[in-house]
Amino acid sequence: MSDKHAANKQESIIWADWPAPAHVKACVSTRHGGFSSAPYASLNMGDHVGDEPSLVIKNRAKFLHLAGLRTVGQWLHQVHGVHVVDAKDDGKVREGDAVMTDKPNLPCVVMTADCLPVFFTDKQGSKVAVSHAGWRGLAAGVLEETIEGMGLPPDQLMAWLGPAISRHYFEVGSEVRREFVDHDLAADSAFQPDYHSRGKYFADLYKLARILLEHAGLGGIYGGNYCTWHDDRFFSYRKEGATGRMASMIWIKK
Repeated sequence: MSDKHAANKQESIIWADWPAPAHVKACVSTRHGGFSSAPYASLNMGDHVGDEPSLVIKNRAKFLHLAGLRTVGQWLHQVHGVHVVDAKDDGKVREGDAVMTDKPNLPCVVMTADCLPVFFTDKQGSKVAVSHAGWRGLAAGVLEETIEGMGLPPDQLMAWLGPAISRHYFEVGSEVRREFVDHDLAADSAFQPDYHSRGKYFADLYKLARILLEHAGLGGIYGGNYCTWHDDRFFSYRKEGATGRMASMIWIKK
């Protein structure tokens, strides 16, 4: 089943569409089926956006239940950086923008609402990871840090690109383009000039991620067919301002 048809308008969870081993499970929450009121309606995973904390707890519990899990997992305090957290099962929130594990039944979680979640596993499914990759994280090297942190040959790894804002709606300044192009001229193909606004570009997060992952030597790259702005299954910070967050979660099922 293709990414575009992986969930209908009212489903609360979307499963990754990639050739990962069967015991590797990866999914993303949508905005539907939760307990929060506007502007966080309704399955908001973010406890830092102004929503009622008790409702966020209920939303997270529902998401975990739908995924078939009975553990809280490793959640992060995200800072648009590159630190990769080794997941623990102690319930503590740790600072970082990627999380990985080789332990069974220990879900790794990042939150997004336009930024790109990138899921990783190897061909044997011995390790899993997920990264929170906005443009700052991509430019700083969060994907490369995640790959290095997994400690496996890149050609044995695969990635799935989850829901993010598409190029058509992600306008950035020339300084953002320079962050990438000054490092790699190939990145220029991921920026389209906004002919109605001088010095502005439309940036393709999916393409930037693919370029970086290909240069890292990844064995397979999948996904990248969503748009959080256009598709009303998702929260979009760029579109809505005050809004909720989706959770992207991966784990090894044993």
